[in-house]
Amino acid sequence: MTFFNEIKTYIGFGPHEAEVLAELRAHLAPRFPEFAEHFYQVILTHARAAAAITGGPAQVARLEASLESWMESGLAGPHDEVFYERRARIGRIHVVIGLPQEFMFTAMNVMRMDFHGAIDRLTDATHSAIVRRDAIDKLFDLELAIMLRYYQRDSEAVVAQRERRVLSDRLAAMQALAAGLAHEVRNPLNAAKLQLELLERRLRRTVTDERLIEPATLVQHEIARLTELLNELLDFARPARLTAVEHDLVSIARHVIELERPSAVNRGASLELEASTDRVLAWVDAGRIHQIILNLVKNAVEAVRHDGHVVVRVATAIDGGAAITVSDDGGGIPPEVLARIYEPFFSTKEAGTGLGMPIVHSLVELHNGQITVATGEHGTEFTVTLPPRAPEPDVVMRESVARDADV
Repeated sequence: MTFFNEIKTYIGFGPHEAEVLAELRAHLAPRFPEFAEHFYQVILTHARAAAAITGGPAQVARLEASLESWMESGLAGPHDEVFYERRARIGRIHVVIGLPQEFMFTAMNVMRMDFHGAIDRLTDATHSAIVRRDAIDKLFDLELAIMLRYYQRDSEAVVAQRERRVLSDRLAAMQALAAGLAHEVRNPLNAAKLQLELLERRLRRTVTDERLIEPATLVQHEIARLTELLNELLDFARPARLTAVEHDLVSIARHVIELERPSAVNRGASLELEASTDRVLAWVDAGRIHQIILNLVKNAVEAVRHDGHVVVRVATAIDGGAAITVSDDGGGIPPEVLARIYEPFFSTKEAGTGLGMPIVHSLVELHNGQITVATGEHGTEFTVTLPPRAPEPDVVMRESVARDADV
């Protein structure tokens, strides 16, 4: 059931109400200009509401004419999905111009009262005033439900945008810290590695007891592990450039799956690719998209149990962009962990660095995309959406926080 039909059912708006409204139209149409003028008189008496109308009397005249047309179509119907789409566009316009919803709703109530007053003065006995007012009330309730839906969507978008901005600022600060730390650590780490290699070669020339060489070999392994961690830190600290050309996302995802399938097999899990078409083209940096999918797939494979399933889906998005979804049927992400998944250095894994998901978030933002997550006891699904507009090749999308040549 669509949203509009669900609301009609809830309100109790049906063919009978539509018939009553159509009958009322002939009686009330001559008063539409009066109702429209009164509506905007109420709007303009409040400074915050009037601030949304910046075109002066000429704009008010146009708005009044539109409102008359709105009243005409509201009573005439038909009250179908086409009607809903027209009303939805009006709701979006009120959101775009910034009309506070409290004033819209109170002004709409003024119009409701104007309609009630006009109905009470009718002497026609075709319908009782109560039946007519009831039909009008249900129509206005429909209208308000549609408008509220778009004010709610706007509020949700504002909150989501604010949360993304806070997260981006936090990541930028952590990237600056990571860049400085990498700068301080890499040079002495490289020096230690070179000196250790020199020491190990000398030991091998002068001693025959392997037990004396084992400590040097162990330290070499630990330095290699630290180097790998440092490289991850650098990946997080300086995703500064995006070289975007047209690539097939299905091909990139297939390559990642082939790389990670052995890991899935070792866990007794399946790893599959689903695509809406053979090719899904998008303007992206292939290496960075590869890293995004790889990190998400690694996490998903580690989240499932034996006989678990991980699925990578690639599809063209509704707006002409693209969507990459990685889902698993593991146990889900606990709420206290979900709130921190993009927080640098936070990890629930014993040997985790806590940089995988922050890197994913940074790379998605680098593409002007978005990442969302849905999780529960039956699994987790990450969705990366990429916009249809192609970034310019080799354009600096964000100033690097790690410009220093030593980093």
